[in-house]
This record gives sequence, structure tokens and C-alpha cells, in this order.
Amino acid sequence: MIKLHHLNQSRSLRILWLLEELGQPYEVVSYQRDATTHLAPQSLKQVHPLGKSPVIELDGQVLAESVAITELLIERFAADTLRPAPQSAEYGKYLQWMNFAESSIMVPLLLELFVNKAGITDNEFLSGYIAKEKHNLLSYLNDELEGKSFIVSDKLTGADFMLSFDLIMLAQRGLLNDYPHIKAYADSLSNIDSYQRALQLEAQYDASK
Repeated sequence: MIKLHHLNQSRSLRILWLLEELGQPYEVVSYQRDATTHLAPQSLKQVHPLGKSPVIELDGQVLAESVAITELLIERFAADTLRPAPQSAEYGKYLQWMNFAESSIMVPLLLELFVNKAGITDNEFLSGYIAKEKHNLLSYLNDELEGKSFIVSDKLTGADFMLSFDLIMLAQRGLLNDYPHIKAYADSLSNIDSYQRALQLEAQYDASK
């Protein structure tokens, strides 16, 4: 059975959603962020040296990293439904968007979060870089999503699971009004039954709420 080590308010929500979509038996071990530091608890380091989430246990292995976990679970349980065929024209785009979610777009979003948490308001270089890079990346994604319900293949794929975490949160905070195609995409993903089930589970596991 798959075991997910799930941290509240983290990218582990992607994997929780994916597991709900897969319909495979799984177990969740829940962890809570420190109320003061908002960091993961030390107990996660007993599971994986990085002490981060998501982490899964599968076939005697302990594995971290959202992209790797998503790809592994899809290859194992849903290769015919949640990814394009490797020989297809869409497979390259699929890999691109899988990695875009954890590389390109994550950088300015995390920088913005850290700057706001630190109360930095007078660093023109940082604020300028964040605003320009975020707009550049979101504009690119917005153009790619015009007329689409999903990012590739006209159906739900692993790339949608990877993109969902940041975009749905941005939509909920009202920060996608300048990017209507992303907003429509995020709203559509958030209404998928398996995502709604994952949200309900996340709420149960999140002791801070």
C-alpha cells in the first residue's frame, strides 16, 4: 500500500489529490507545521533526511520531490490515462509543464512569500525582479491556456496536478484577475470531484484550522 507523509498547507496537497484520482489504496500519516515558524516538524526528518513533504513510501522505498512522486505514481497506476504516450507529439509539452510548476514559476512565488514574511519593503531589486518575473511567467502560461480546460492533451494529466497547487491558491487570493485564462483553468481544476475530496481530507488533517 502507498503511504503518504502529508504536511498541512504544503505541496503534499498535489499528491493527496493524485491519490484520490488514482483510486488506489493508500494511507496518510499527517504532520503539522510549527505554529510560530510555519516550518515542518522535526519528526519528518525521521522519515526522510530533508524533513520535507510530500514523501511517500512505496515498495520499501522512501521517496521525496513532488515531480518524481507524481511521475512514479502515474507510471505505475495510470500511464494510459494521466499522461500522453511517450511517442506522442504532446509528451514533450507534458514534461515541460511538469517541471515548469516546480522550477520556473515556483521561484518568484517563493521569493514573494519570503519577502512578505520578512517584511522587506525597501529592496527595489527584489521587488522589481519578483514582479517582472512573475508577470512574464504568468503571461506565458495564460496565453498557453487560452481555450483550454487542461494544459496538455485536452484531458487531465500529471501536469495539471503539478500546476494546481500554486494556481488554485493564487485564484483563491484574487491574484489572477489579470490572467483570465489561468483563472478559468484554476477554477475548473478546483471543481473536479477528486480535488474536492482531497481538499476535504486536507481540512481534516490540518489542525491549524
